[in-house]
Amino acid sequence: MTRLFPLRVWSAIFAAAAVLLVVLPVLHLAVPADHPLHVSSFWITLLGKFMCYAVVALAMDLIWGYTGILSLGQGLFFALGGYAFGMYLMRQIGRDGVYGVDLPDFMVFLDWKELPWYWAGSDSFLWALFLVVAVPGLLAFVFGFFAFRSRIKGVYFSIITQALTYAAMLAFFRNDMGFGGNNGFTDFKRILGYPITAPETRTALYVLSGLYLLGALLLARWIVTSKLGRVLTAIRDQESRLLFLGYRTLYFKLFVWTVAAVMSGIAGALYVPQVGIINPSEMSPANSIEIAIWAAVGGRGTLFGPIFGAFAVNGAKSWFTVTYPEFWLFFLGGLFVLVTLLLPRGLMGLAEALRAPRAAPAGPREPPAPAAASSSPAATVAPPPAAATLAQRAEPPVPPGAAPLRVPGEARP
Repeated sequence: MTRLFPLRVWSAIFAAAAVLLVVLPVLHLAVPADHPLHVSSFWITLLGKFMCYAVVALAMDLIWGYTGILSLGQGLFFALGGYAFGMYLMRQIGRDGVYGVDLPDFMVFLDWKELPWYWAGSDSFLWALFLVVAVPGLLAFVFGFFAFRSRIKGVYFSIITQALTYAAMLAFFRNDMGFGGNNGFTDFKRILGYPITAPETRTALYVLSGLYLLGALLLARWIVTSKLGRVLTAIRDQESRLLFLGYRTLYFKLFVWTVAAVMSGIAGALYVPQVGIINPSEMSPANSIEIAIWAAVGGRGTLFGPIFGAFAVNGAKSWFTVTYPEFWLFFLGGLFVLVTLLLPRGLMGLAEALRAPRAAPAGPREPPAPAAASSSPAATVAPPPAAATLAQRAEPPVPPGAAPLRVPGEARP
């Protein structure tokens, strides 16, 4: 347990989990709505959404902060997981839709007579869970294999991931794709037979999101503290040296890239029933860039930093889009420039810098004591330790039974 985090960090994690996953749900369900301590469903839904975003930021930190792979298409995997679970939610509407038939309303509106073949089994919860993991994971594996095998990295990799998510967004906007076009999936009614808008259902989804965030954090921490994690950071710092040493970095990068995609897909599946809608705008390249900003603001390569960054940036977004919606994009761009120039280590680096002055300053160093006089002048002259060490390292090993080599003029012991 202490291998992953120190006890002090575990205490902070358990305290935060107790507040978010125990206290807030109790205040939402057990306290009357007119009580000052009541937590409304708005806050439960908002915080649940933020926790899903935090998982995506954590996945971005794995591939960018620890492996040095800047992806501008992480929002695609998030949206694919949401669409995979949204198909199940749409089938759960049944005949409660506008047209009173088994087909989703948008298919009836488009005069579709039957479900497409890829909707087969979408009324099964277990099949939906499989698709949530398999679709983002398979796409990431195939795309990553060809990209990493071709040694594509740096800004070129960022560009092609952005192009991938943009192409997917344009495809999902088409009505003939069978995913609702620009409206996407909405008007969900129930999940596993329970009303999706019931306070108990919303609270359960909220708690699941929190538990998933905690599990994703532990998984990411286990990866980065293992031997695999050391290889990933070596790939980030100097991949050419690993290749020279015989490491096949393709498979290391492919592993962490696929894991990050699956993490994002599961987060998308938890996000959709809480917000009640999924549409192609979730695949927008701007959303993927915003995910990178969450990680940069919080602090790359820290795990906790991207989580804080996701909460901070999205909290600011919720306030700005209500109070000053026209200034939000200016604030976001300025924040990214500010962090890049002045806070390269993000909020976590700033917190460490603020804690540093609290340490007690070191006292004045006492002058070194004078060397003791020696009767022999040669005793006062000694070779520097570094030179002596180098001489010892340079001296060849002596075979067994052979006399050691001596420099002419050197005194015998």
